[in-house]
Amino acid sequence: MGAGRLLDASSPRPGAARLAVLVSLLAVAGCRPAAEPAAGSEALSVVELLGGAEASGFARALEPRLFRFPADHGAHPEFRTEWWYFTGNLAGPGGRRFGYQLTFFRSALTARPEPRASRWAADQVYMAHFAVVDVEAARFASFERFARGAAGLAGADAGPFRVWLEDWSATGGGELPPIRLSAADGGTALDLELAPGKPLVLQGERGLSRKGREPGNASYYYSLTRMPTTGSLTSGGETFTVTGASWMDREWSTSSLDAGVVGWDWFSLQLDDGRDLMVYRLRRADGTSDPRSAGSLVGAAGGVSPLGAQEFEIEPDGLWRSPRTGREYPSGWLLSVPSEGLELTVSPLLADQEIDHSVVYWEGAVRAAGTAGGRPVGGWGYVELTGYGARSP
Repeated sequence: MGAGRLLDASSPRPGAARLAVLVSLLAVAGCRPAAEPAAGSEALSVVELLGGAEASGFARALEPRLFRFPADHGAHPEFRTEWWYFTGNLAGPGGRRFGYQLTFFRSALTARPEPRASRWAADQVYMAHFAVVDVEAARFASFERFARGAAGLAGADAGPFRVWLEDWSATGGGELPPIRLSAADGGTALDLELAPGKPLVLQGERGLSRKGREPGNASYYYSLTRMPTTGSLTSGGETFTVTGASWMDREWSTSSLDAGVVGWDWFSLQLDDGRDLMVYRLRRADGTSDPRSAGSLVGAAGGVSPLGAQEFEIEPDGLWRSPRTGREYPSGWLLSVPSEGLELTVSPLLADQEIDHSVVYWEGAVRAAGTAGGRPVGGWGYVELTGYGARSP
């Protein structure tokens, strides 16, 4: 039920992704682990699957809604796709740096499920990704699992909170956090507790994140941007006590992207002045930014300032070419928010954090350094890059 690879600095290394839409193909495959894409083959296009696919019968994110907790921490099966997305930067003994990702995705197979007697019958399919970057060892490990939402194999509950796929899980009480994350595969594992930090952030327009011109091309989106984190992490078979901070993103939607959008660059940064920054640039085929690009700046005390596409700038700084797929990705960025006097250089902790399972993309831990109002500022975070070319033959 799982597939993964572990690599060091001298060998190819893959990772894990953010898009639940691929999961529907797994139901066709009988919920078996996805095979690694063959050399020269085209990976699944998450952008196409989040775009104009048939949405008849599913609910759409059309307008702001009243969020209800703890219910909204659980599943929304009336929408086609959904994810619970955890990333974090951690320090071990002697300041040894780690990054992690643990994500759970739900995809509805039909908008009109029919009652069936079998306990194996399912109208929902789940996918989970687990990845760890060990900077000192120049090691990146990632794993991918799939299961139907039946027979206790995978699911999501709100009260108490639990989302799981086999023995990978995120669990908590009726209100979040604290949240416990648990996952293990081979010589890679984590067991973390994410404590309460800043208040929950409703992204976009009171939680409605518009990604396109057409009505319903949007998601419901909230975040927990800075959760103090403690626990243990295992890399290369060696276990470390770790501390740091985590970020949780929650989104659900039926379709979200306009035609012409080929991918996005998404940033989540926890700055050492106490502020948290999330921005995403939707990239169009001609290289320009879509005007629905957006973000938010969360103050040290939790106040939220929404950011429109004209209020931040992201400029790639260098390129890195994958030795496996031949794709080229930015290898650093200059990120600015002029209204805040914020000027940052964002750098990967490891160049090769490409995700090369059923979907190909880059997602990894990063370090930020620069100035805020002329004063030095730094921070840690995660960056996700999708839609950067096709696999080379």
